[in-house]
Amino acid sequence: MTDLRGRVRGMVYRTFYRLPGRWKRRIVRTFQPTYTIGAVALVRDPQLTRLLLLRQPPGAGWSLPAGLMDRGETPPQCAARELAEETGVRLPAERMRAATPNAIVHTRGQWVDMVFEAEVEPGEHELAVDGGEVIEAAWHRVDNLPPLTVSTSQLLAHYGIGPYKDYPEVLKP
Repeated sequence: MTDLRGRVRGMVYRTFYRLPGRWKRRIVRTFQPTYTIGAVALVRDPQLTRLLLLRQPPGAGWSLPAGLMDRGETPPQCAARELAEETGVRLPAERMRAATPNAIVHTRGQWVDMVFEAEVEPGEHELAVDGGEVIEAAWHRVDNLPPLTVSTSQLLAHYGIGPYKDYPEVLKP
């Protein structure tokens, strides 16, 4: 029985690789999970003692500036755009450095956060929010963070920040 399965699998693969490229792509897209890609801006002061956070409706906790990538946009461009839209802090995409780790894959929700870091003096930019998407943007001490959303707490733990920083088991799926 195992030998029969192996032969059938071999025939299927040989047939698949003979198909035109667009057919192969369609088959793969049909059976493989898709992920949504977003960018997150992790902005701290130069001393790394304060973190820029925002509060969004419905107000279930504070989070980081983040959003989904637009078509044709690079991840650092997305992080810079979202930072400007949500907080009023305008930085060129070149100032957004890839964090380590840069990609956080959320297998349960099927999305990927591309995380970028930047340092900004808190008084260097006036914080401005639109009131619709963001209620408030503010600097918070890293050692005394306000209540965070669960996803923000889990993401910050990857960087040794926040309430879960000492509990890596929280990060396991």
